[in-house]
Amino acid sequence: MRDADTPTDLGAVALTRAIHARAVSCRAVMEAYLDRIERLNPAVNAVVALQPRAGLLAEADRRDAALARGESQGPLHGFPLAVKDLDPCRGLPHTQGSPIFRDRIAQTDSIMVERLRAAGAIFIGRTNTPEFSLGSHSFNPVYGATGNAYDPGRSAGGSSGGAAVAVALRMQPVADGSDNGGSLRNPAAFNNLFGLRTSYGRIPAESTEAFCPGLGVSGAIGRSPADIGLMLSVQAGYDPRAPFSNHEDPAVFAQGLERDFDGTRIAWLGDLDGHLPFEPGVLETGRAALRTFEAVGCTVEAACPAFDYEALWQDWLTLRAWMNVASLRPLYDDPAKRARMKPEAVWEVERGLALSADQVTAAQQGRTRWYRTLAAFMERHPVLVAPSAQVFPFAIGLRWPETVGGRPMDTYHRWMETVVPITMSGLPSLSVPAGFGPGGLPTGVQIVGRNHGELACLQLGAAYDAASGWVRRRPPPACAPAQAPDPAPDTTIS
Repeated sequence: MRDADTPTDLGAVALTRAIHARAVSCRAVMEAYLDRIERLNPAVNAVVALQPRAGLLAEADRRDAALARGESQGPLHGFPLAVKDLDPCRGLPHTQGSPIFRDRIAQTDSIMVERLRAAGAIFIGRTNTPEFSLGSHSFNPVYGATGNAYDPGRSAGGSSGGAAVAVALRMQPVADGSDNGGSLRNPAAFNNLFGLRTSYGRIPAESTEAFCPGLGVSGAIGRSPADIGLMLSVQAGYDPRAPFSNHEDPAVFAQGLERDFDGTRIAWLGDLDGHLPFEPGVLETGRAALRTFEAVGCTVEAACPAFDYEALWQDWLTLRAWMNVASLRPLYDDPAKRARMKPEAVWEVERGLALSADQVTAAQQGRTRWYRTLAAFMERHPVLVAPSAQVFPFAIGLRWPETVGGRPMDTYHRWMETVVPITMSGLPSLSVPAGFGPGGLPTGVQIVGRNHGELACLQLGAAYDAASGWVRRRPPPACAPAQAPDPAPDTTIS
């Protein structure tokens, strides 16, 4: 670590090297992050349920004592991490943003949290999320709303919004998250970061139905693809509790990401041949980012598979409702608890209850047709690039954008439809920063790889990052006080 650096300046890869070289103590790391949270978090509300400082410093001291004995728990040894308030994390509040669970304390860890703990992470609290992680705007009645790292009066995105803002403002080195309808990709785009949605089975998770591949997966948010790779090397790997989990050695993700991309063919999906509306400036910013892919040797072509994208959207709605009713029905069936559920959650359950077996089967078959269509398309274009969002960060007081590009949105999540085809494919997707729109707010594009192709996504993301440098060039105003301020954000909501 350079003398001018503080621990919070370091990305996850640099931080683990500094800790293990004893260039910085785990206590100094914890103090630096807690000081930063104390200074910056009140304005954005990203880290919630923050644990007492004395206990966290004592944990850090124990990590230092272990290193003094030559003992390391793993790559996250001494890392201060707040886990998204969706996965249970033993001993910490587990509200899922719902007033129903306001006082619940997790008694166990999820599989992923078990792995983070075993790798040496120190859990400092939770990151904020929408209620039951439904929606791409992180607000709930337990903790309130999370503000954007570039303008706290704007949405942080979601559902991993707290995680993204915590990483963007250097309040933690890297973060876990989850993604069904863009919950890792959208907040990464809204906060000028990288966010990886993994392929099904890459990060094992327990479920009440172990043999039914779902829509949601876990992943990570970081300031670089290498930082995400380090996190993924801990999160990923086979677990017998998840029978379809991937057997590949996860250590590969923590290795160097250098790769030659000369001649790699990329298909730019854009607006899916006019199917998707966009806020002015979003699509143009995404197109401008394509020049960076060309600069690292890729060949970019505007193309997308011929498919009925409205039918694909309807199939996603069906499967999402079917899966949500399985988890939320016990709450819905209790009238007192139902009254405390947000309207979007009730809507999902009631749609799920009205489904027939034939409707679910048809939606699963539609999903399969889409996967096979995309697999054939990617024989010519092994990489897809698409926008990560259809709007720039919107006013924090809105529940969700009701119109996009002049087109009314008919559900609380239609404004994020750009991510749904990738969710339905089950393919891995890395959201990367695309730049800033005319109002000074960030957006992103997603790099989509073939099935189980997370490493290729991270490798291309690393090449893109080296060529574009958006995270380094344009940190949030709170992280660059000596620099001239960004232009005033556009307050017009389209």
